[in-house]
Amino acid sequence: MRTTLTIDAEVLAAFKRQAAETHKTLSSLIESALREHLARQRDTQETKPVDFPVVDGSGPTPGLDLSSNAAVLRLLDEVS
Repeated sequence: MRTTLTIDAEVLAAFKRQAAETHKTLSSLIESALREHLARQRDTQETKPVDFPVVDGSGPTPGLDLSSNAAVLRLLDEVS
C-alpha cells in the first residue's frame, strides 16, 4: 500500500544510508522499524506489574550491602 509520510531529513538520511549498506529497500527498512516499534509497544502493554508481598519487619539489616549477593546469602545462611 502506498502512503505519504513527512519524515525528518536526518532520520530519512539515516534510513537511506542503512538501506544502501544492507542492500534493502527504503520501504522495507521503514516497514520493519514500524513493525518492531508496534511489537515493543504491544509487549509493554501486555506486561503486568508484579505485586510483591510486604512482610513485617523494619527493613534491611543495618550494614547489609544489598548490592552484594554474597552478603545477602551469608545473612540468609545465618538466619536459617
